[in-house]
Amino acid sequence: MKKSVISTLLAELEQLVQIEEESGVEFWLARDLQPMLGYANWQNFRKVVGDAMTACENSGNKSCDHFIEVSKMIALGKGGQREIEDFMLTRYACYLIAQNGDPAKDEIAFCQTYFAVQTRRQEIIEKRISEVERLRVRKKLTESEKLLSTQIYEKLGDDRSFGVIRSKGDQALFGGHTTQDMKSRLGVPENRPLADFLPTITIKAKDFANEITTFSISRDGLATEKAITNEHVKNNTDVRNLLAQRNIHPESLPPAEDLKKVERRLKSEAKKLPRRKSSE
Repeated sequence: MKKSVISTLLAELEQLVQIEEESGVEFWLARDLQPMLGYANWQNFRKVVGDAMTACENSGNKSCDHFIEVSKMIALGKGGQREIEDFMLTRYACYLIAQNGDPAKDEIAFCQTYFAVQTRRQEIIEKRISEVERLRVRKKLTESEKLLSTQIYEKLGDDRSFGVIRSKGDQALFGGHTTQDMKSRLGVPENRPLADFLPTITIKAKDFANEITTFSISRDGLATEKAITNEHVKNNTDVRNLLAQRNIHPESLPPAEDLKKVERRLKSEAKKLPRRKSSE
């Protein structure tokens, strides 16, 4: 395909993109894409759209989330108007349409590549954001554990109690499984903390239980290991029950990538980014 054709198709495709006002989501209208993709007849193009909707459903996605049926009025040659069918298409919908189109058409071949790259790009962005969020949540858990540990030390005067109380809390959160049980289940190295291998939602659950326990110690004046342990076990049990209501069982979730590896990767990627020149 000639560079001039690629440039023309790219410019045309980017001119057709629209933004949904409320959500800020990009979309394309099927009637706008039809001539751009080399289809002179709507019925022929409508069949491609239908095939793409089927492919969407077969991939486990709801077609109504990506192919939103709309209608618009067009003027008739002799005056008056009539309503015609159209679709608002997400980037993924456009990708599926291109995949189900005639690859012999330059326009289809271009769009197959364009939307495949754009879809992959979005996946990469979403993955990176989730990794940054998991790191942020893990650091917050470290802070809540330090605060809880400090409070326990102030009340009980020894460094051992925090580890015992935290272990009992883990056992309540993980449905009777101890911290060591979970490390064995998830393949966590002996010298590494369990939290570095937990998914974001479980890290948040532990952090939330810590914060409630810290608050309760202060508010209720809890001053014995038994009282604080009972409180921490209750809070972890309550958080577990809340997750269970949504069919989320912390002990059954698969391990997440080692956060030390995630952090190293993000730092490495950051070093490769072009640096902003300081103003002279």
